[in-house]
Amino acid sequence: MREHLNADDWEQQTLFGKQYLPVRELAALGHGHISVRELKPHLPADAWESYFKFAFVRNPFDRFVSTCFFLNRGTPHFEDSVLPFMKEALKRPRFKGRVLVKPQADLLTSSSGEVALDFVGRYESLQESFDEICRRIGIPTSDLSRKNASQHGAYDQYYDQTLQEQVADFYRNDFRLFYDEDESTPPIN
Repeated sequence: MREHLNADDWEQQTLFGKQYLPVRELAALGHGHISVRELKPHLPADAWESYFKFAFVRNPFDRFVSTCFFLNRGTPHFEDSVLPFMKEALKRPRFKGRVLVKPQADLLTSSSGEVALDFVGRYESLQESFDEICRRIGIPTSDLSRKNASQHGAYDQYYDQTLQEQVADFYRNDFRLFYDEDESTPPIN
């Protein structure tokens, strides 16, 4: 969407582009994952109400595996101990508090726990969700490319029953708000 930004539009993205975020508290976050509760106080009420607000969610089982591989890229022997690492990681408050690990519901809901967006797209249907957003805001769609992908196999090959239960419990609100019940239990290989 960068090609459609105006010169004074905000962009909180430092990995593949510029960062222009005139709100010191938000710029200090140093990443592009700003929660609804962090952002809303910095916008005039009429702007918040009139803007089309959207985000993308990812199946928590898939997201958790991808995040673990991403955070451990270059870590010696990680791939030899993926399952034990993931089980232990979910016991550590500091790890669970990382923005890439936090439940998506924590990022996308108001203080009352309601989804505070006009549209929530799905990673599993990323192109279709992106096309819908473009349609709604009146810009042409384009084919999305893949960037910054972690390297791993299908997420379901990394789970046993214990990890499945840990992840399902930690992300229970993500499943409740964004996924059907049948998506809250991955097949275990």
